Amino acid sequence: MESIQTIFRIGHGPSSSHTMAPRKAAQRFASKYPANSYQVILYGSLAASGKGHLTDVAIEQALSPAAVEILWHPEVVLPVHPNAMRMLALNSEGGVLAEQLVYSIGGGEILEDGQQEEHPKIYPLTTMTEILAYCEQNGLTFWEYVQDCEGDSLWPFLKEVWEKMSDAVQRGLSSEGVLPGGLGLARKASSIYRKTRMGGKHIQQSGLLSAYALAVAEENAAGGLIVSAPTCGASGVIPSVLRYTQEMLSSSDEVVLRALATAGLIGNLIKTNASISGARVGCQGEIGAACAMASGAAAQMLGGTIRQVEYAAEMGLEHFLGLTCDPVKGLVQIPCIERNAFAATRAVHSADYALFTDGTHRVTFDEVVAVMNQTGHDLPSLYRETAGGGLAEIVRMRPQNPQTNS
Repeated sequence: MESIQTIFRIGHGPSSSHTMAPRKAAQRFASKYPANSYQVILYGSLAASGKGHLTDVAIEQALSPAAVEILWHPEVVLPVHPNAMRMLALNSEGGVLAEQLVYSIGGGEILEDGQQEEHPKIYPLTTMTEILAYCEQNGLTFWEYVQDCEGDSLWPFLKEVWEKMSDAVQRGLSSEGVLPGGLGLARKASSIYRKTRMGGKHIQQSGLLSAYALAVAEENAAGGLIVSAPTCGASGVIPSVLRYTQEMLSSSDEVVLRALATAGLIGNLIKTNASISGARVGCQGEIGAACAMASGAAAQMLGGTIRQVEYAAEMGLEHFLGLTCDPVKGLVQIPCIERNAFAATRAVHSADYALFTDGTHRVTFDEVVAVMNQTGHDLPSLYRETAGGGLAEIVRMRPQNPQTNS
């Protein structure tokens, strides 16, 4: 498996697949092939919901000041991945100087056509079952296994990740107003946070978790600086769970960074053996993966064994199996923002439940990952980030589109 640094990417939202990756691909192409004008062709899911995800804005910014023509072909799905873009550098007569086809394969990562994934493999074991057995045999925790594989660069990297996650929570808690994109969706994190702080203990957990998750998800929707975890659309889950658990336990940042290492390992296993791309497997690969990562991290912070951590992660993913990706108007807002809050709450519940047990259970994490992958492939493309079905379709079919409380 690759480094967990491919799971946590620092950048601007609202989408790792549709914003971060196209921006990076266009920047690389422009540095190799400088030109006065470019043509970019977007295919499949990248075209279907690209405008809502600000794909065109990201590409134009990356190629500025050159002229850019963007063509949208949502009906054309290329075989390697549903998120594909072809970039052409043009001369003054419109002739093609250079051409490149790339795929946005999830979590902000790009893959050039005809090439293998670019990151070196540093983890010799690629399933949770193998890692569990190795850690038990050698008396290791998950974070210690990650440390052994990643080396000295791990902790400075995770320190920066946690700082950026924390900054996004704080900005989101202090921001108000309407999110961009045309839905007229108001920010809620600040209001929920204030109400929660004034409320009794019985609403503290769900209120704070929701406020922290919404804070990051709203920052992402506004194009703010966040950390993909494992994607931008699910970026609020892990920061909210880690911040809440840290506050509850008065834990040090060192404990949080170790939990982040374990979360990264869980996300890495999902990415390696299935997918974290909403265009490939639906929202179960984004919110479901984030919930699994946060569940395992919380269980570790609460003192769980590696068996209990594995159980928590399994539950975090299992109960999001089949979740569709159907963003209204292609924006990472409805239902994406609320899903961050609900996944954060479910992650803490999964950790608590796992700690009530000895970690023994019938269905393994690896089996749930395999089922998630197959379920994602069985989902019609309407429910895989194309904004062509589900909630996106029902809202589009309304005679009018009044603002709702969603």
